Amino acid sequence: MADNSEIIPPPHNLDAKWDACLDLTLRRFIYSSLGGAFGGLLFFRSPVTRWASVAFGAGVGIGSAYTECSRLFDGSSTKSAAPKISETPVQDVQDS
Repeated sequence: MADNSEIIPPPHNLDAKWDACLDLTLRRFIYSSLGGAFGGLLFFRSPVTRWASVAFGAGVGIGSAYTECSRLFDGSSTKSAAPKISETPVQDVQDS
């Protein structure tokens, strides 16, 4: 029974959340940087604009990872806020 008291429930396990955020951040940073590099090679001729597209892709990846990690640590499981639903019934308007 002493072993069961040491098990931390999933919503409060910070180690798992940090591992998930680190994994998500690295993946999105690498994939979006590669996407920016591919787009830079495809669309631009100047090395400066190619590096700028890599930097833009990396920024997009880090920004999206930050957003997902903040949602993970806040505990909300949906991607957007749930709309408030009114408890009063809506009356149907009939054409007369």
